[in-house]
Amino acid sequence: MILQAINLKKLPELLAPAGSPEALAAAIAAGADAVYLSGKRFGARKFAANFDEAALARAIDYAHLREVRVYVTVNTLIRENELCDVAEYLLKLYLMGADAVLLQDLGASLLASQIVPELEKHASTQMTIHNRQGVAWAADHGFKRAVLAREVGLDEIKEMDREMRQGPKDEIKRPAVGLEVFVHGALCYSYSGQCLLSSAIGGRSGNRGMCAQPCRKPYVLLRGEKDRYGRPACLAAVPQKERYLISTRDLCLYRHLDRIIRAPIQSLKIEGRMKSAEYVAIVTSIYKRALLAAARGQWSPSPQDERELALSFNRDFTEGYLLGAKDVMGREMSDNRGVLIGSVASFDTQRSEAAIRLTGPLCPEKGDGLVIQSPGQETGLVVQRAMQKDGLVRLITPERVRPGAKVYLTGSSALAKKAQEIIASARTQIPLDLTLAWQDENPLLQAALPDGSTVQVKASFKMEKAKSRPTSREQIESQMRKTGQTPFLVRKITMDYAGDLFAPLSALNQMRRDLLEKAQDALIERRRPPKEMADRARNRLKEILDEMVQSASADSGASAGRVPSLAVYADSLETVKGAVEGGCHRLYFEPILGQDGKDRAAKAAKLINEARAICGRVPLIWKWPRITHDQFFAFAMPLLTQEEIDAVMVENVGAMQAAMQARPDIHILGASGLNVCNHLAAQALAPPLELITLSPELSYRQLSGTVAAARRCSNPAKMELMVQGSQEVTVSRDCMPLPARAEYDPGEFWGLQDMRRIFPLRLDDDKRTHIFNSTETCLLDQMPEIFAIGLDGVALDARGRTEEYAREMTEIYRRAIDLTEIGSPALRRDLESLKESIRPLALGGITHGHFQKGLKDEIS
Repeated sequence: MILQAINLKKLPELLAPAGSPEALAAAIAAGADAVYLSGKRFGARKFAANFDEAALARAIDYAHLREVRVYVTVNTLIRENELCDVAEYLLKLYLMGADAVLLQDLGASLLASQIVPELEKHASTQMTIHNRQGVAWAADHGFKRAVLAREVGLDEIKEMDREMRQGPKDEIKRPAVGLEVFVHGALCYSYSGQCLLSSAIGGRSGNRGMCAQPCRKPYVLLRGEKDRYGRPACLAAVPQKERYLISTRDLCLYRHLDRIIRAPIQSLKIEGRMKSAEYVAIVTSIYKRALLAAARGQWSPSPQDERELALSFNRDFTEGYLLGAKDVMGREMSDNRGVLIGSVASFDTQRSEAAIRLTGPLCPEKGDGLVIQSPGQETGLVVQRAMQKDGLVRLITPERVRPGAKVYLTGSSALAKKAQEIIASARTQIPLDLTLAWQDENPLLQAALPDGSTVQVKASFKMEKAKSRPTSREQIESQMRKTGQTPFLVRKITMDYAGDLFAPLSALNQMRRDLLEKAQDALIERRRPPKEMADRARNRLKEILDEMVQSASADSGASAGRVPSLAVYADSLETVKGAVEGGCHRLYFEPILGQDGKDRAAKAAKLINEARAICGRVPLIWKWPRITHDQFFAFAMPLLTQEEIDAVMVENVGAMQAAMQARPDIHILGASGLNVCNHLAAQALAPPLELITLSPELSYRQLSGTVAAARRCSNPAKMELMVQGSQEVTVSRDCMPLPARAEYDPGEFWGLQDMRRIFPLRLDDDKRTHIFNSTETCLLDQMPEIFAIGLDGVALDARGRTEEYAREMTEIYRRAIDLTEIGSPALRRDLESLKESIRPLALGGITHGHFQKGLKDEIS
């Protein structure tokens, strides 16, 4: 369907990836309105080429000369010992003229607001903003744009926009926040920012830009019973046609640009900082052409464009959650699928030659990459020679292939050549109007820039009266129009010249080069902050760094003698009962309400009241899910005012915002999904948070530094750490495929098995898949170190387990805390003995996680 014309100014921005200088040039040549890229540190794609500081400054200048905006990713979680470095880095980006920074860490966001408030902040998709309350929080905290979670739908985006335009009732209207969505490229299985699978398996954290992509590996689905502690028993593999159970397809919304560009979306983002410059050139150019055609009312989907998008790279395409697609998962295979071009008609064993019957317009050429697939066999090759005869294409293969095997084109030499042509042919031409005058025979050359300003150079030489051959007007104009590899185009030249003077052409060329360099410097400089603002930012940085140094040198002694309380997470009345009988000090209750979606408010109220009766004097906190959409808030927010609920625990900023909106006096606690890794992140959340669970990716040393720094702040939140339980490593909108006609039963055990491990999984009330670490976190023998850190609380996770597990584990940890508090003479031996009593209860063995060694990228 052809679009109606759209005002060009209302078109969303096209935002392209630039993982290398080559990809940057490709994105700009292909027509990107903006690019996003990273320095060598603090970016969520550590394995891309990226840019050192000098290259980053050049990249920003290069883009700005071509009127392209540059957003720099500072979207990893920041450790306590990196805060000073990231503060200095933010100032450098501001002075370089970066148009915005993308942020995940709340501490880095706070620093940006304090040091460089004029530098635009974008909330990275790693912030997991997936509800309108999260967008409202971003607006209240100075963000100009929110990169939404890929799981957000178009209808939800419209509601977010309505909320921002109308504002909450009886409140001042919030500043506008632009919404950014991904329209093309790879999808993560997990909600971004909430995946610890790579971190748990190999210490390479996606939150630190080092994801090893374990979601692209094969897994086996297991089903079994649970023993008295909730551990698996009688496990059996569930037959599945597919092997790549948590691998997603690639996103492609090209066909639906008509719907996308009419939605309240500010920016369309192409994923791919790990992709080649050729990929960036092809994909960006196709989307750019489509957007410009849409502005003229002349666009409809092109089959050729769709083929080229697929040839660039694809794991099979999906419209994604944005458009409510049901085919997001690509469980059959996890790598590039290419484009199906035909099948094997026959194979000549003597010549090792396959005859291919084509089924479409694509024909393999020399240099193309092919994959030939049949059950149990996959053969890859680069075409050396392809001959057409009798309607078939014949080519040599490295091994025998079976008739009927499917043939896929995975690499097109023609498309690679086209990408290079895009990069080579595109040249930005900034129009300049030149004026040439003479002062005492010294040429004065002036250029009028597109913004109305002017630059000029006065030649160091004189044009004297010519004795025989004067320099002609045409010669002067010819030299002035030569702009070489610069981005300029001389549009008009004005000069009052009698035609009787002489100057060497080399001197005129140098004058022109001097002017173009000056024009380039002027255009670059206007995108950088004025000197006064730069100086103020430098002073703010100095004050903050001095304050950090002074604070770090001060020993408040606030942690001395601190004994952590013991909290337990529970999801059933049975685990609530076990935890209370075991002696917990606090109970976080996340009740299972069922997947039928019926009467959730009544079920929640009933279960909370029953849990409260079991808890007696033990404080009961209503734990909200990690992912909270409107359907949850619809019943949860009214319950806060209707029921006697004193406190809630949240795992995303939108849920925090919703709780405050529903009842301003409610006590709010924060769970680990908030990814708090430094004291400034904690400071950004407190208030309203009264207790914060620190990230499980922190080591003992990092935890110590964070807690000590937080204690030196005024009115700090309490600090807690999960010390026992199966660590949640992934939450996905995908519903793991169960056997036909099978209903998910939380009383059964479900798991995923790779080559060596079994990862427990559960489906929540909304049929989202939650995956847990294959070994259970156990820090019991580290209790002296936990005391030394100065934590206010430690927590056990009994969700998905049994009453016996909750009771016995709580008793064991109460005993460990008591022993550590009194300073038992044989404390280490006693703790080791208690640890041995945990092993029979634990699921999949026990691990210290990252507590002792930290992540693989840890900086000393």
